[in-house]
Amino acid sequence: MQIKFGDRIKERRLASKMTLDQLAQATSSSKSYIWELENKNPPRPSAEKLAIIAQALEVTVDYLLGSDEQTLEEAEDKAFYRSYSGLPSETRRQLRDMAKILGAQKGR
Repeated sequence: MQIKFGDRIKERRLASKMTLDQLAQATSSSKSYIWELENKNPPRPSAEKLAIIAQALEVTVDYLLGSDEQTLEEAEDKAFYRSYSGLPSETRRQLRDMAKILGAQKGR
């Protein structure tokens, strides 16, 4: 059974330990609008609002919509890469160095 759009938003919001108010504030929305997205069927958010919500929940729009077979882990990785790509080059270098260190520790 496919998870509904509103259920995915609520699931991610709760997993992120966010209240309706916190997600609303993070997305420049009202609490009632977020509640409607989670509970009304079918919701009708704009593409821009979808992108903002996905970013706040650290997943992709495709994951929220359930439009592909993307797992939560894949969606989180893509959202992380999107954030990573916007960082200054020195910060990206530091993160790559940290990833190498963590990878080396895993092999021990």
